[in-house]
Amino acid sequence: AKDSPSVRATRKSMVSSTRPIFRLPPLLLLTTSAKALSRIGREPYFSRATTNIKNYSRKSTMMPMSSSSSANPVVIDSHLHVWADEEESKIFPYSPGSEPPPALANAASAARLIETMKSCGVAGALIVQPINHKYDHSYVAEAIAAHPSVFKGMMLHDPSRDAEEAVQDLEQLLLDGFVGVRFNPYLWPEGKRMSDDPAAVAMCRRCADLKVPIGIMCFKGLDLHYDDICSLIRKSPDTPIVLDHFGFTGLDEKGDKNFEKLLSLAEKKNVHVKISALFRIAGDVSPFPYEDVRRRRFVPLLERYGASRLLWGTDFPFVIETEGGYEGAVDVVRSWCGVEQKDAAAILGGTSENLFGKWGGGPKMST
Repeated sequence: AKDSPSVRATRKSMVSSTRPIFRLPPLLLLTTSAKALSRIGREPYFSRATTNIKNYSRKSTMMPMSSSSSANPVVIDSHLHVWADEEESKIFPYSPGSEPPPALANAASAARLIETMKSCGVAGALIVQPINHKYDHSYVAEAIAAHPSVFKGMMLHDPSRDAEEAVQDLEQLLLDGFVGVRFNPYLWPEGKRMSDDPAAVAMCRRCADLKVPIGIMCFKGLDLHYDDICSLIRKSPDTPIVLDHFGFTGLDEKGDKNFEKLLSLAEKKNVHVKISALFRIAGDVSPFPYEDVRRRRFVPLLERYGASRLLWGTDFPFVIETEGGYEGAVDVVRSWCGVEQKDAAAILGGTSENLFGKWGGGPKMST
């Protein structure tokens, strides 16, 4: 259903403010206790200085990776999620009907992620906006503000927005530490393609201007979205595209056919692939440490795309429920790269920094 004029006007006023896009009433934020906000580790984001999109710069984006990166590779998790735990959700509520699974309700806070990363030597992370908070980006924005050297964000595009509103959303969130956009095809009305949506095309073209990548989640199979993705690329060929989780090409007959499509997209030089959520691709076919995933998916992708277009990720917090956990997800892909230090440097961090800009500092090792 379409928003009323008053609601749309309210959204526009929110976009033009110094705050990131959120749906939480400002009064609630203003009355939030300092103790509760300290769980994330910083004052409310509405106190930050105003910045102009004209000053937005991504100097490191799409630049060649330095040779020093292979000698001492930085490890960046290119795909994970955080959401408010039960206490934080009193301030940062979940989207109705999108509460996290009970077993993970308190496992995906920003504080828990920082602890996990520190224990595994991971220096930075790209937080993909979780469906649990849907288009309310305030929790992720707070996490980025609290740990700006560690976290960057990937916003979730709202298909209900028109072209002007969508671009405004993008430009505002870029100023709050978001460096990418997620397209979830299943949020569009059934039967409507992303590439037929003027707002989605406008978003792609603005992302091309700003060198901001768009990530696409083909959860139900690449075959359902292959033509749509190709159409988006034709309409905006300079937009960096990143496909989540091996393009969701599982180790079954359907996955094998879709994998051929994924390999064919290598001819599109703006397409990159996340070597992430290994457990999702493995299914029941390839137990940890996922040798069949390495042989049937990783090796062909490395040969076709090259390490500079592949980027590692875990899909935290879901990975912590799997054998090997978070640390295993780091070690497995590092082992796959073998003695090729340049491949490891690119896949484990270099490609992410090439796409999303440099991370700095990493989690503090002292508590």
